[in-house]
Amino acid sequence: MFGLKGKKLAKVLLTASLSVSALSASFSVFSAEYNWRFANLYGRGTAFGEVYEDLAKNIETMSNGRIHVQVLYSGEGIGTSGIFGALKSGLITMGAPFQSMNAGEFPAGVVEIGLPGGTQNTAKLMTLFHERGWGQILKKAYGEQGITWLEPYIQPAVYVITKKPIKSIKDFKGMKIRAPGAYGKFLRNLGASPVSLSWSEIYTSLATGVIDGSIGSNMIDHRDGNHVEVAKYMYRLPVAGAQVLPILVNTKAWNKLPDDLKAIVKGATAEHAIEQITKSTLWESQALQEMEAQGLKWSPEPSDADKKAWKAAGSSLAKEYAKENPYSKELITILQKQQ
Repeated sequence: MFGLKGKKLAKVLLTASLSVSALSASFSVFSAEYNWRFANLYGRGTAFGEVYEDLAKNIETMSNGRIHVQVLYSGEGIGTSGIFGALKSGLITMGAPFQSMNAGEFPAGVVEIGLPGGTQNTAKLMTLFHERGWGQILKKAYGEQGITWLEPYIQPAVYVITKKPIKSIKDFKGMKIRAPGAYGKFLRNLGASPVSLSWSEIYTSLATGVIDGSIGSNMIDHRDGNHVEVAKYMYRLPVAGAQVLPILVNTKAWNKLPDDLKAIVKGATAEHAIEQITKSTLWESQALQEMEAQGLKWSPEPSDADKKAWKAAGSSLAKEYAKENPYSKELITILQKQQ
């Protein structure tokens, strides 16, 4: 065991080690040619938060440290609804927003993420973006906002969790449910009262009765947010079969990069898209098992009448969003041709 002198020496060595680590981290920032701030939707320590951290690390590694990326998690300076505006202003360099939080400012993003009732077929979704022109349309739409659109990525289906059981679709009437963007309009068509809240606000809002239920971006969000502690009932029908989200970069910052670094960032975001879909598919089944172990209960199987009403609630949304702006109309015209 250490004597008194040994303990003092160990303390000195530990302090020195920490100082060296701090200096090393600072040096990596100062030695980088480009220092980026990257804001995402999730809290520190969540499954998807770590995937965004991987993206940041890959950009740094692939660029040999020429680009340093500081990750900003949900609630760390920029809220979920603020990511889009922070990108436009240049307050952050790169962002992974939840488009539904900025539906009024950027309607095309609501169509991009996927309207209720949309397909969960990954191949069809990627065909929309890469073969049928969605990617080019979104590049123009985001470009007008001073933002550069990079590789999209797919997350699993969107479900509603509630504090009270939903035995019939009529039970949604009057319920306050966190559901921004098109999801909110969909649930309003069923008689619910949609509320727009960031992911980090869901748990407390459920616990205190501010809301009666919530969508997550996917099943994994409900697990990572511990939502089953305060809301134990999941409705069987998904609001959306999948979600497609973008990685975005402030255009002024993007234009400062030489072509080789642009290629590296694009490559890293393409790898990120693969990691999102492969890991989330596995995580979804794990999340469901964990929540069921904590007492999650599924609603009864919906009747044929309920299924018909559920489908009808989303059928008018495509026409509604096509009227929002020319880009939304272009996206929906292509979507309807594919169906």
